[in-house]
Amino acid sequence: MKTITMPANGAHHPVVSRDDWLAQRRALLEREKALTHQRDQIARERRALPWVRIDKGYTFDTPAGRRTLAELFDGRRQLMVQHFMLAPGWEQGCKSCSFMADHLVGAQVHLEQRDLTVLLVSRAPLAEIERFRQRMGWQFKWASSHGNDFNTDFAVSFPPESRIDGEVYYNYRMTGFPQEEAPGISFFCKDDAGEVFHTYSTFGRGVEAMMMTYDMLDMAPQGRGEDGDDYGMQWVRHHDRYEPAPAATATSSCCAARA
Repeated sequence: MKTITMPANGAHHPVVSRDDWLAQRRALLEREKALTHQRDQIARERRALPWVRIDKGYTFDTPAGRRTLAELFDGRRQLMVQHFMLAPGWEQGCKSCSFMADHLVGAQVHLEQRDLTVLLVSRAPLAEIERFRQRMGWQFKWASSHGNDFNTDFAVSFPPESRIDGEVYYNYRMTGFPQEEAPGISFFCKDDAGEVFHTYSTFGRGVEAMMMTYDMLDMAPQGRGEDGDDYGMQWVRHHDRYEPAPAATATSSCCAARA
């Protein structure tokens, strides 16, 4: 059996005939279909979860002035909130949260067509949010929860008094999360009477739902390329902070070195 050497990690990969490849691809396809059906079922169960009425009167700072949570729906029935890690006094927003937000640039218009408003919420004051938003060139709406309990109530901000033996409540359990802010995505629904309900939140690796880049990398020959990193997403940068990508050469092709 022939092999090729992957330049990224030096691993040897088998090379087979087209017929052998098709046999293995069809076997994998059955597993992929099973995973798709499982994801469809989990999505149905997610939508079937009971809702929680939001009784607290959260108000947020926005470029258009103070707004309640209900007003942030912007005329739609559904609201998606990205809990974006940007605390008061930070020089810039979290690079991983920025990576997530980059994927909203093209998706927003499509989400809005399905009656879903997209909103980022951070604890930093509005002026600090706006400075960073303008640097990143984003046009979607971003509200400040500075001065209210929204972030702590949804377990994405951890004041010192919330730590117990070094642990905080995050992703539905006590854990040793080291930072004062954490990522998450929450969904809300508003009824005809204007009441708001919390329907779903996801944290930890659940936020990868916003990271289409990873879906593409997972299908590419070299994958995510994170095996030797100290932590996931170590390679990610703010989109205006990447070094220029190296030019492709024949010798750097993943098919160049054959053994």
